Amino acid sequence: MRTTTLLLEEQLQARIAAAAEREGKTAHAFMAEAIARAVERSESDDEFQRNSEERLAELQETGKSVCFDEARAYFEATAQGQRPARPSARQLSG
Repeated sequence: MRTTTLLLEEQLQARIAAAAEREGKTAHAFMAEAIARAVERSESDDEFQRNSEERLAELQETGKSVCFDEARAYFEATAQGQRPARPSARQLSG
């Protein structure tokens, strides 16, 4: 493991110490977990962006898309434990 030094304003240091104490953690553990969550969120956002760009490119290439209402109904049914048929992509009119 490597050491990293953070320069923090005193007020923020006090807030971190109080939050860590409330959670029963050391300030170090609190900050390390917060940084890990921020990195995971950033990586997730990056993956979402890449996925969005790939899907847009596919849409532009094929001209096919799934109707929003059909997609929503599919996801809602799936979330309720049902096994609905996947909606099919259709050519966009244009």
